Amino acid sequence: MRRWLIFLGIAVFSLSGLGYAGERETGQKELRRGEINSITVNPIGRVKVQGDRAFLEILPEFAPALDGISGFSHVWVLYWFHGNDRPEERRTLKVHPRRDPANPLTGVFATRSPVRPNLIGLTACRILKVAGNVLEVADLDAQDGSPILDLKPYIPRGDSSPEALFPDWVRRIQSPTKENPGR
Repeated sequence: MRRWLIFLGIAVFSLSGLGYAGERETGQKELRRGEINSITVNPIGRVKVQGDRAFLEILPEFAPALDGISGFSHVWVLYWFHGNDRPEERRTLKVHPRRDPANPLTGVFATRSPVRPNLIGLTACRILKVAGNVLEVADLDAQDGSPILDLKPYIPRGDSSPEALFPDWVRRIQSPTKENPGR
């Protein structure tokens, strides 16, 4: 019996360091910046805008990664909002979506604002043409010269959620009207 009590005592003492033995989870963890390693992201190409045409110019060393992309109609483009790279803009945590004061002041993680801590842009684009290491695309909202971080094929089953919910201000900007013709 004594061995059993000693074993139980050691087990409880050991588990207490793991957050067990009577401790309750509060739901919110304190995370410190030092616990997250910094990362390095290297561009794979640049956006080139010529009039109303947009091109994704991929660096030659990444051209083999485009094999098979012409089988897709759409591609997700992840790029860097290089035109907004100012320290004061990165500290902005709340914005009026679309810079419209009629929209509620909203956290940047709940918007598509280019003003954010990490200036990563994301756009689903229609692929018009693939020629070597250049893709001509439609519906790209990146600026000329924006560094391209990655491309991912648009796959309808995983990338579309018809049951998705969103706030009223999104519904308002998505509904074309005379005042808001949409995109």
